[in-house]
Amino acid sequence: MDWIKVSIFTANKGIESVLGILLDFGIDSTQVFDKSEFTEFLAENKKLWDYVDDDLVDKMSSETHIDFYIKSEEIGVLNAIKSELSALKSKDFDNSYGRLELLTEDLAGDDWLNSWKQYFHTFTVSDKLVIKPYWEEIAETDKKVFEINPGLSFGTGTHHTTRMCLEDIVDIAKNGDYILDLGAGSGILSIVSLIFGGKKAVAVDIDENSLKTISENLERNKISKEKCDIYIGNILEDTALKSKILENSYDIVLANIVADVVISILPLVKAAMKPNAFFIASGIIADRIGDFKQELSLNGFKIITEKRSADWAEFLCSL
Repeated sequence: MDWIKVSIFTANKGIESVLGILLDFGIDSTQVFDKSEFTEFLAENKKLWDYVDDDLVDKMSSETHIDFYIKSEEIGVLNAIKSELSALKSKDFDNSYGRLELLTEDLAGDDWLNSWKQYFHTFTVSDKLVIKPYWEEIAETDKKVFEINPGLSFGTGTHHTTRMCLEDIVDIAKNGDYILDLGAGSGILSIVSLIFGGKKAVAVDIDENSLKTISENLERNKISKEKCDIYIGNILEDTALKSKILENSYDIVLANIVADVVISILPLVKAAMKPNAFFIASGIIADRIGDFKQELSLNGFKIITEKRSADWAEFLCSL
C-alpha cells in the first residue's frame, strides 16, 4: 500500500480552521508545526535547558504547517480538501490564515512507517545492562535488559547525559532502594534502577506526556506500576508537589536536566536524601561545569566521581 504525505501551509490563526476541515474528512492524526508558538516557547523557557537541537530549531522555526498522511487511492479526498482550502482562502481578506497551500510527497509502501527503526539498534551500556528496541531479538545474556519503544520516548539511553547516568546506576543500585527521578522523561533511569533491585521509584516531570510514556515502559519491562509513582508538575514552583516528594527519603536521587534547573533544586535534593544516599546529576554542559561544581560545594555535596562525554558532564555525589 502506498501513502501520500500532505503538508498544508498556514499561520497560527489558521490552524484551528484547517484542522476543522481535516476532521470533516475523518483525518484526526496530524502533526502541527507552529512557528510562532515554538518561538514563544523557546523565549519563555530558556531556563529549562542549556542546549536545543539545531535540527529541531530549523524544523520548528520554518513556516507554520500541518502534516498528515493518506492512502494513495484517496486522491479524491485530497482534491476535496484542496477545494475547502480555496474556499477558506477566499474569505481570508487580511491574509491572517497564511497561504493555505498544500504540498504532497509520494511514499512507496508501508515500510516508510517504520523506516526510523534502521537508526536504533540494541546497544550495551556496560557489562551489566543492555538496551534494546522492542522489535529486535537478542541472544540470551546474563546482562539486565531494558526494552524500549524509541518511537514513543524522549529518553532512550543513547544521549551522553543519559548513558553516563545509567553507567553509575547499574553500579550503585541495590535491593530495597528508594529512587527519586527528577526530570524523568521516559522513565528510563527510574526503571533501570528498579530493574537493578530498587523497591520504589518516584518519577517527576514537567511534561504531561511522561505519564503515558513511563507507564508504557513499565509495562514493557514487566514492572508493576505500583512500584513507580509518577507526578507531573514543576518542582520549582509547585509547593504541594515538593511536599509530596519529601514525604519519603531516598537512597538514590537522579536529576538529568540542565545546570540551572539542577542548581535550583539542590536544596530539595539534599532534603530528600537519606544518610549515605547517592545523588546523580547530569545534563551539565561543558561551559557550566565550574559554576555547577561550586554550587554543589556550597550546598554541602561531595563529588565522588565526575564523568565527561562530548560536551557534557555527569556527577556522582554524596552528602
